[in-house]
Amino acid sequence: MWERTLQDLIRGLRANKKDESKFIGQAVDEIRREIKSDDMELKAGAVMKLTYLDMLGYDMSWASFHVVEAMSSPRFHLKSVGYLAAAQSFNEDTDVLMLTTNLLKKDLSSNPTDIAITLNGLSAFLTPDLARDLTTELIAMMNHSRANIRKRAILAIFKILEQYPEAGSHARPRLFEKLDDPDSGVVAATVNVLCELARRNPHDYLSLAPQLFHLLTNSTNNWMLIKIIKLFGSLSPYEPRLVKKLQPPITELISTTPAISLLYECVHTCIIGGMLQGSSGDSLAKLCVSKLAAFIQDSDQNLKYIALLAMTKIVPSHPHLVAEYQDTILASVNDPDISIRMRALDLVTAMVNRSNLQSIVQQLLSHLLPDSSSSLPSATQSLAQNSMHISSSLTSPNQSPSYRLILSQRILSVCSRSTYENVTNFEWYISVLIDLAHVANVNIGAEIRDQLVDVVGRVRAARRYAVQQMYSVLTDDSILQNAGEEGSCSEILWAAGWIVGEYCQELAEPERLLPYLLQPEITRLPQDTISVYIQAAIKVFGFWTSELAQRWDEDELPKVQSAVESILERMSTLVSSPYIEVQERAANISQLCSFIAADLNTHRANKTAIPSAGSSSTFDDGMGSIEVNFPKSLYLIGPLFSSYDLNPVASHAQASVPIPDGLDLDAWIVPPPQEPMVVPEEVAPEKKKKSKKGKEKESETNGKKARTSSKKKQREIELLQDGDVLTPVDADVETVEERERRKAERREQLKDDPYYIIEDAPHKPTDEEIDTIPIVRLEEMPSIVPDASSRRPILRATAQDFSSPDTFVVDRDGEMPENAILRPTPTTNPSSGQATPIASGSLPKPAHLSSFPQYETPDDTRTSTPEPIKVVRSKKKATGGDKEKKKKKRSATTASGAT
Repeated sequence: MWERTLQDLIRGLRANKKDESKFIGQAVDEIRREIKSDDMELKAGAVMKLTYLDMLGYDMSWASFHVVEAMSSPRFHLKSVGYLAAAQSFNEDTDVLMLTTNLLKKDLSSNPTDIAITLNGLSAFLTPDLARDLTTELIAMMNHSRANIRKRAILAIFKILEQYPEAGSHARPRLFEKLDDPDSGVVAATVNVLCELARRNPHDYLSLAPQLFHLLTNSTNNWMLIKIIKLFGSLSPYEPRLVKKLQPPITELISTTPAISLLYECVHTCIIGGMLQGSSGDSLAKLCVSKLAAFIQDSDQNLKYIALLAMTKIVPSHPHLVAEYQDTILASVNDPDISIRMRALDLVTAMVNRSNLQSIVQQLLSHLLPDSSSSLPSATQSLAQNSMHISSSLTSPNQSPSYRLILSQRILSVCSRSTYENVTNFEWYISVLIDLAHVANVNIGAEIRDQLVDVVGRVRAARRYAVQQMYSVLTDDSILQNAGEEGSCSEILWAAGWIVGEYCQELAEPERLLPYLLQPEITRLPQDTISVYIQAAIKVFGFWTSELAQRWDEDELPKVQSAVESILERMSTLVSSPYIEVQERAANISQLCSFIAADLNTHRANKTAIPSAGSSSTFDDGMGSIEVNFPKSLYLIGPLFSSYDLNPVASHAQASVPIPDGLDLDAWIVPPPQEPMVVPEEVAPEKKKKSKKGKEKESETNGKKARTSSKKKQREIELLQDGDVLTPVDADVETVEERERRKAERREQLKDDPYYIIEDAPHKPTDEEIDTIPIVRLEEMPSIVPDASSRRPILRATAQDFSSPDTFVVDRDGEMPENAILRPTPTTNPSSGQATPIASGSLPKPAHLSSFPQYETPDDTRTSTPEPIKVVRSKKKATGGDKEKKKKKRSATTASGAT
């Protein structure tokens, strides 16, 4: 009578929080003594305390047999303790479950109270073996006289079908009968089970459509209606006739029901069941969208979330209906809840088309601007927010770097979708890209750079505007000063340099751009950007000098000399750059400009005739001699970069290049090392025979071997001359596994070789490495959030008028290589829209200046691959025996020649 009860155990745990493990150890020792008692009341109390400890995470599997003893008690309150402990602790690996089969069968045939307890506990620890043995009893329980037993048996049947699917042929007919049960609770339980089963195999439950439709139109139980609606959502895709039948009742439910959960299930079923298709579904779709729009404006965040999720599924079929609520949806992009913002972004991305692209992108860009109305946190609060992810009420939600990155990526993705099919004005889009580089404040520069280059390469009509905008980017010192900082998007400078260099003919005053391309501050840029700046500078200089030569005036000479001197000065500095690519480009340009500088210094104002190939004084082009008075070196740079048009390449261009005849991609470039030949064991007995023969036989054998060896060496020499790999005559063909093994060995040998680049996966830091990073607390530092009093940046896309765009033609196909293998889909001409085959020799020929004769090459100039050089090895000094053999051979040759 003085034993500790469950209440005492709970009080003791609360009183011993400082030394909980010690208290629990003492309690478990007491439970071990109690559970072995013959007193069933004491045993059941110990099982109850173990069940509580198991909920706290302590193992009670050692007491499984005593749990079965409590289950077998004839007293109801003790039996319930046993089934509760079994439901809590038993699993498929519990050994004593095999002892419970007869006990469960006995309890299922007992009084209704024991049956209810058994069904409740059985569903928690049912195994495939128990399901097979108890199927007959549970199917019989579905016809029990008491409704609560039938309801529990129906729910247990679901567990039976999960563990033992073979019981479905016997259980389904009885389960279908329960849809007509007089008790509403039994019908609701049946619908619940059918709803879960139909999600896995809808074909087996299509015959229940009439009964379910009757329940749908006559039931008033909202929870059962939700399950029926879900069930019809699973059946409708497999029975098209259900769509027209279900539209009237579901429309009535959507219009009249006050239950939010039922309303959402009706809308969701209409979407996944295909009820919004066709002319009859337009009115239902309009009703669904209006209800979902009301959910978005509701203060409940859960309703907002599910409404945005459902609208995302309606957009593909009815985008015009969703577009009516564009402002409401875009307002959710600025919601404090990150999950709401992400679902709103998904919906906005899906609803974009040609008519609303510009308005949507403008509003998304405005979300990236700093919020001047919000209260600014201190530096400590800003750092704490980034490291500890505290509440977003300290600052605007749009200041989160991760969200700003996602928002910027969505802007780029919706505009570039299907090769810019929704963009109608590419001048506007170029402005959007530049604005995004200024306001994104995240690492999105590489994507902006790639799209700028791609747009300018594909759309010829936008090149002049792009060059003008890139000129303003290059002359803006703010981007160059912030290069290298987090979120500076300095990669746009790469695109700007490449565009102005490649399309420098669109520049009005090219010489004014050279100082910006050659300024000393460019050394803080990355290696690839510096290289592009150097290349752009020489391209601009070459175009400018070519244009200057056509309208040459002697007053221009000092200006050109000054430009050449500035280029040489900058190249002399960049030649010593730590980047090898920058060194090479700077050295090449320095040599070219040195030649131009020498020619400019020796230039005189006298007119000079250009000699032709056949004359030493003048060049006659059929209309008389051409005389020029400009330095001829002005035309040195231009043709190097303007001979060919740089156009976009088709996506399948590389795959369409035919493989040349005789090229074996699987052949070894470097022969593998030869493995030593292993002499078979069968040859060993021959050695014994050899020892039994005389010297005469041995000498004869040695002579044969010598002749065979000389023939083998001659064959090896021939193979080496042909460039083949020496392989054993009887060697098998190399298998795929052998080739892979050789590749692995070669890769292992070359991994430390500095002349080979091995692509290794990037190193991912481990948890231990992350934990070792020190945390630095910065106090009284300036705020990382922009000052509220600072002027908000003006977006180029809104400051300019793009209301009347020109006709932009996008080159979506790109060029195919010469002699390409054409695919079934032909190349489309953007201007005519017709497929045009690629003719042989259609690549543009290099342009040449008419003022100069072309170089001529003699006809006998060898243009093919030279013959391989034969290596003659020095002969070894012959021995006495060899000299005698050679004399005999020469005498025999002389005799044959005489005859």
